[in-house]
Amino acid sequence: MMDWTDRHCRVLHRTLTHESLLYTEMLTTGAILHGDRARLLGFNPQEHPVALQLGGSDPADLAEAARIGEAEGYDEVNLNVGCPSDRVQSGRFGACLMREPELVAECMAAMAAAVKIPVTVKCRIGVDDQDPEESLFRLVELSAQAGVTLFVVHARKALLKGLSPKENRDVPPLNYPLVWRLKRERPDLTVVINGGIGSLDEAQEHLKHVDGVMLGRAAYHTPAILAEADARIFGKGASVDPCAAVEAYKDYVASELARGTHLAAMTRHMLGLFHGMPGARAWRRILTVEGVKAGAGLEVIDRALAAVSGLEAQRVAGGLEAGEAA
Repeated sequence: MMDWTDRHCRVLHRTLTHESLLYTEMLTTGAILHGDRARLLGFNPQEHPVALQLGGSDPADLAEAARIGEAEGYDEVNLNVGCPSDRVQSGRFGACLMREPELVAECMAAMAAAVKIPVTVKCRIGVDDQDPEESLFRLVELSAQAGVTLFVVHARKALLKGLSPKENRDVPPLNYPLVWRLKRERPDLTVVINGGIGSLDEAQEHLKHVDGVMLGRAAYHTPAILAEADARIFGKGASVDPCAAVEAYKDYVASELARGTHLAAMTRHMLGLFHGMPGARAWRRILTVEGVKAGAGLEVIDRALAAVSGLEAQRVAGGLEAGEAA
């Protein structure tokens, strides 16, 4: 989710769900240790609970990055052992670390010793020619011995030879039963499943077998899916009206505009909010065309929201069918 789940995106998602754990985009240890920490690690207090996801393979660097993340106020530090990008492979982190479970365990032990907040792992079931039944269980066993109790498992292999990062999100077949089996055989661990899950109905089916579900692209492209998460998954509160979420997000947008943040940096995460609903096309068009203009402000969001609200009112009155407007 690099370049997607930035701090603006996470605040938007928090207006839709109060209970879900949010994750940062993956940040490399080099960037954190030597880059602009305020820009990379800064987040709004309303994002809690929020986890910092790290990319790296040097135990000392990861331990120091974890300490920095804890000092910044993050609730969890997660090591990414699943990202298949070329950049990740050349830097010896991400999915290629599935081949080095001993190193992953060493990294996790160093991180756990450095902080008091939870340290967790996000991984694949294997890479390339690995046998997932061996690679996944070996990685989990060694990391558990190092003190890790929570694993987020993307239920696909990563094929690092021959597939692009985009293809690696779709082409390798999903193996949900293997992740379910991991939970059965390791009931002492918290197992969260990820990969190809596109609805809360699907999430609820998985929760019959595992402890949690991570949504990635589905939550980003159709963020309204999160509006029912608190009620349906956590049994708390009521579903959130997407229009009400926009109104809540506007307070954050106004504060960021005052700091010099460009409107489009925030509205780009909102484009799919009304996906499949009346006015979705008008919503996207106004935000896309008007939001990028110099000096664009809250009036753009108001105009887009008025288009959605107006079409919805007409639909309720019988003037439009949902499919015509979306």
